[in-house]
Amino acid sequence: MQPLINSPCRLSVLDLSPVTEGATPREALANSLDLARHAEALGYHRYWLAEHHNMAGIASAATAVVIGHVAGGTRQIRVGAGGIMLPNHSPLVIAEQFGTLESLYPGRIDLGLGRAPGTDQITAHALRRTLSGDVDQFPQDVMELIRYFSDDPGRVQAVPGRGLHIPVWILGSSLFGASLAGALGLPFAFASHFAPAALHRALEVYRSRFQPSPMLERPYTMLGFNVCAADTEEEAVLLRSSALQSFVRLRTGNPGKLPPPIPGYLESLRADERYMVDQIGSCSAIGNAEQVAAGVREFVRTTGADELIVVSQIYSHAARRRSYEILADALRDAN
Repeated sequence: MQPLINSPCRLSVLDLSPVTEGATPREALANSLDLARHAEALGYHRYWLAEHHNMAGIASAATAVVIGHVAGGTRQIRVGAGGIMLPNHSPLVIAEQFGTLESLYPGRIDLGLGRAPGTDQITAHALRRTLSGDVDQFPQDVMELIRYFSDDPGRVQAVPGRGLHIPVWILGSSLFGASLAGALGLPFAFASHFAPAALHRALEVYRSRFQPSPMLERPYTMLGFNVCAADTEEEAVLLRSSALQSFVRLRTGNPGKLPPPIPGYLESLRADERYMVDQIGSCSAIGNAEQVAAGVREFVRTTGADELIVVSQIYSHAARRRSYEILADALRDAN
């Protein structure tokens, strides 16, 4: 692993295990492992996968299983969930799953927790069989889960899990997660790559309300950031159109597989669609090596992020690998 010694902060990867049009989940999962190995060789710090359900374009629904697949095929890079949507699950089951992962791959597993369902309400009902998994119970569920990883969890134990002290993160796209992470003294990951509106206020809330804990002495933030890097700016703009198409389709109620790029896509959008796309542009860097490196540095400067988790939704797997490579090399070679 080559350290990114000149990067303004740690760099990590958020992989949605995209299923592209014309491809299958099997191919997407194989691509995830290949990208993880590539990221490890490039010096990225961690590799996270996300829980989404009933979405044709995302293959990581069984998140803990995919984490095992990736961790088993790599050697050093940290691997984790970004995140597990805890209202869908029993805290004990998640503790057992991640206790098992930590036992198999010691010192390499992270557990990021979110309170959204990661799907629509009908699918959420199918997951739980009941809607009693209330998001309002989320803080209590988080504390219960952390207790299972402690040395003295009580009468009910997670085996494996007890005494493993697996790092737990709070994920959020609003002030709720920021406040909870601060109060519990946990690291905070903000989904600025798709919901940047509350970013700066959330950082302020988290840092001002942070209470040191046995898990963390001082605030630690990881922010989602979109990168689409290519050898030329023109190519990067074209490649980025796949992710933008997917984003617009999702926000307009028509999600699907990741589509191929379309020349001139931005110019084809209606005003309301262009507004949606422009919102996420504030947490994105699109272009050649110099442009994306400058974008990353400016974003870190304005946010004070300790770590960026980079999202590159690109139709071509080879181009996606290349995007992460361009970013890593640009930051490593910077003076």
